[in-house]
Amino acid sequence: MPTQDGLLAGVRVLDFGRFIAGPYCAALLGDHGADVIRVERVAGGEDRCVPPVLESGEGGMYLQMNRNKRGLTLDLACAEGRNIVRQLVGGADVVVANLPPATLRSLGLDWGSVHALNPRTVLVVATAYGSSGPYAQRPGFDSVGQAMSGAMYMSGLPDAPVRAGVNYVDIATAQACAFGALAALWARERSGEGQLVEGSLLRSSLVHSNSILIEQAVRSPSRVPQGNRGYLAAPGDLFRASTGWLVVQAIGQAMFERWCAMVGQPQLKDDPRFASDEARGLNSAAVSAIMAPWCAARTREEVLAALAEARIPASPVYSPQEALDDPHVKAAGLLPLRGYGDGPQTYPLAPHPVDLSQTPATFRRPAPQLGEHTDEILGELGYTVEQITGLRDRGVV
Repeated sequence: MPTQDGLLAGVRVLDFGRFIAGPYCAALLGDHGADVIRVERVAGGEDRCVPPVLESGEGGMYLQMNRNKRGLTLDLACAEGRNIVRQLVGGADVVVANLPPATLRSLGLDWGSVHALNPRTVLVVATAYGSSGPYAQRPGFDSVGQAMSGAMYMSGLPDAPVRAGVNYVDIATAQACAFGALAALWARERSGEGQLVEGSLLRSSLVHSNSILIEQAVRSPSRVPQGNRGYLAAPGDLFRASTGWLVVQAIGQAMFERWCAMVGQPQLKDDPRFASDEARGLNSAAVSAIMAPWCAARTREEVLAALAEARIPASPVYSPQEALDDPHVKAAGLLPLRGYGDGPQTYPLAPHPVDLSQTPATFRRPAPQLGEHTDEILGELGYTVEQITGLRDRGVV
């Protein structure tokens, strides 16, 4: 039977992150039972209302990235605020901060400062470019990784690159940092000491495009973007049926031959232009030219049914509303509805990305309201009600 306590129960995480890479890393740890404290500016972080969805002003990104956390507001610029940070770090197992190296040093959250305060603390840092190299001090968001890895170029059209509309580089960085935090905690069980875990957007994005870069380094094909068509095999493209778009991706001779039979042109399997995945990739425009009118003459449902019968991977291209309405998404519980505060509004929140049979991740609390747990957390540090009131009067919390 699954255990009731979370895998990371008893582990305290301080989250100084903003937007995605740092906050989602901390949320993943919180999903497994860690006590995560989000440290936020007294007036609220700049990521709290991106994009605004609730009547109270909280944004969809904030709700997703900050579930299973307690919220503490704190003025990090004043001496009293810094003192509270030092107390928190002294009792923390993990500190997460997706901030530039110079900012970390100015806040006393660099590795030297954190390690001196608590040698057992694991410091997780996510930056745009990493802590070394000529770009180390530059800021950056998800699009920087997409652009510099070659992914934006290869995903584009012949006359213009195209940025993915979702922040996959940020999410990948957060997941890698959470993995690193768990590995560092495991190592601490043996060594007794914490360590620095570093991730960056550029590093994560290069992982995604690494196979393309290997090919370029070894064979120098200097590939050019070709829209939605794949370049490693065919058919691999987006097609428009009479009732909507769908995506198809076939790899391997067996799939190609089944596709030939499906479109009623079995002779194509003997065409030298399509003799291998590589050849089909080079001639993918010709394959798409055959597939496009075949799809256009049928409904999307008919096309998808035929592809499923032929055991060729395909799916409809959904709008956001269609993704919400999909019966599989609903049946599998992939977007359960959650509430926020005392209001009636609910929102679909994607759960932890993997299931563990004995120590599953859980949803325990929504993202915190601004300063929701400030008094509670300061009380745990030993502050009296009068002292907390004084801190609030001085704008420290």
